[in-house]
Amino acid sequence: MSRHIDIPRVVTDFSTHLILDRGLSRNTAEAYLDDVGKLLSFLKDEGTPLRDATRDTLSAFAGALHDLGIAPTTHARIIAGVRAFFRFLIAEGYLDEDPSVMLVKPRVDHTLPTVLTVEEIDSMIAAISLDSPLGLRNTAIMETLYGCGLRVSELCDLQMSDVYLDEGYIVVTGKGSKQRIVPMSPVAADRIRQYLAERPEPKPGCGNILFLNRLGARLTRVMIFYIVKSLAEAAGIKRNISPHTLRHSFATHLLEGGANLRAIQQMLGHESIATTEIYLHVDRSRLRAEILNHHPRYR
Repeated sequence: MSRHIDIPRVVTDFSTHLILDRGLSRNTAEAYLDDVGKLLSFLKDEGTPLRDATRDTLSAFAGALHDLGIAPTTHARIIAGVRAFFRFLIAEGYLDEDPSVMLVKPRVDHTLPTVLTVEEIDSMIAAISLDSPLGLRNTAIMETLYGCGLRVSELCDLQMSDVYLDEGYIVVTGKGSKQRIVPMSPVAADRIRQYLAERPEPKPGCGNILFLNRLGARLTRVMIFYIVKSLAEAAGIKRNISPHTLRHSFATHLLEGGANLRAIQQMLGHESIATTEIYLHVDRSRLRAEILNHHPRYR
């Protein structure tokens, strides 16, 4: 016998499940909730209660997404969110059967990511004036994004207590709150030192955040996107560039230089690392050797 479905409560419980049980980041969880919201809105317009949704109902929903002309990657993500929601409903006893089990995601062509050359990255950094605290900050941001291969959210959340300038590494908290050790180039360390000498007075609650705006508040993802795109334009780069482009460039340049693929995966945070002190020491030494030998900033 299935349980009564209280939509607001179920959505709240689903959010908690995504973050606590599945270990998803808040950004990913919010994307899933947005996808579920699209489904619930569709069902409401169709006059169909969630409990009465069938395979045909969900196929009509998928067809409606296709008719909107959205990108296949977005379409596939929405379908993945809906399927996760129905699996949750089954596991919690709200439904007896899963109508999404045969729901098929659209095919997504895997295109190669945009990658910058070392010369293009140098041109972007050269476009920054070092005569102001913002210029020092933006140079440190660029060197950290490229030198450490960070996601933009990881850069925004980077704590001062996780940056070890003398030792040459940072501790990054990635997706699912998993931590990893990433070596830092001497160039990035020097740029961060220069920035710290001019770092603005932090606002309450931002004292441990490394990169701040001119008012002392945490930088947003949007601001990082703006900084990178502006520098690409200043460098005369016509392609569509984002902070993630620097992450792709980090991995590609390491791979082209002959770095071990597994070491690159670990530095990107695609796999978790052990949390014991001994393992972190060994891991840091090995990864540092890989990056010292193969990343352009170390040569």
